Amino acid sequence: MTYTVTEDNKGMRLDALVAAAFDISRSNAAKLIEEGCVSVNSASQPKKYAARVGDVIELTLPECAECEAKPENIPLDVVYEDDWIIVINKPSGMVVHPAPGNYSGTLVNALLYHCGDSLSGIGGVIRPGIVHRIDKDTSGLLVCAKCDEAHEALSAEMAHHGIVREYRALVSGGFKSDSGTVDYPIGRHPTDRKKMAVIQGGSQTARDAVTHYKVLSRFGQVSYLALELETGRTHQIRVHMSYIGHALLGDGVYAGNKTQFEKKHPALFDGQMLHAKRLTLTHPKTKERMTFECELPDNFEQALEILKGESEV
Repeated sequence: MTYTVTEDNKGMRLDALVAAAFDISRSNAAKLIEEGCVSVNSASQPKKYAARVGDVIELTLPECAECEAKPENIPLDVVYEDDWIIVINKPSGMVVHPAPGNYSGTLVNALLYHCGDSLSGIGGVIRPGIVHRIDKDTSGLLVCAKCDEAHEALSAEMAHHGIVREYRALVSGGFKSDSGTVDYPIGRHPTDRKKMAVIQGGSQTARDAVTHYKVLSRFGQVSYLALELETGRTHQIRVHMSYIGHALLGDGVYAGNKTQFEKKHPALFDGQMLHAKRLTLTHPKTKERMTFECELPDNFEQALEILKGESEV
């Protein structure tokens, strides 16, 4: 993997630049530099090296063995299943696949128990069958592949924006217009590596991100939205909504001060109020266009009922 230094990041320390350019932690970048996995214009440089315009940074990742995920008897809400795909309604709080700090209790662990050996191997031993993800504290629909052919077909459809993902969200603030589109590139946050952010100015580390929204209901300083992803960047809806001043209720990462509604009803919030409600895709075998839907989680429904009641007073 290579990256060419531009005017925007000249003078950056090599470890910071490698972290930003290749979407890894700064400590990991420093370790890779020390291990000789990073070169600048085909030569080794220390992590304190100040980047110059035109420098070509090359990263060669070492071979690493992933920890194989293990089957676990975890209940799944299966919306649809056949020999090719399985569609799951994931609860809030469940991580999609194992990662540092979450090696068990994930959707992958549950899928391995439920499906046995009938999952696509394309994702490797840590992400078998996983075509796309939703955040830990986001609930709702996602499709997993039960064979490699299905995985390849779904991944290709995802890349060409053929899979339609529609969400529901409760956000802060009111909207003047009934619908709109947020079109801002998203990349790793420049100072907080655990967060994503809108990055403008032609940065090579940011990727195009487009979110369409429609206002379904207005409740004073809280709005109920339907959102559709045109792209699928990490934390995309949360970042975009926060950036335009309408952070998701319950979002402890991208929201600022809590709304009065959140302060009044704290028991309703165990994460951001975001739910993947509808999923439309082309079946990889039959080529049939299929749409799946699921109900809102109980706490989301309760929040809507309370908001409706309060707005009628």
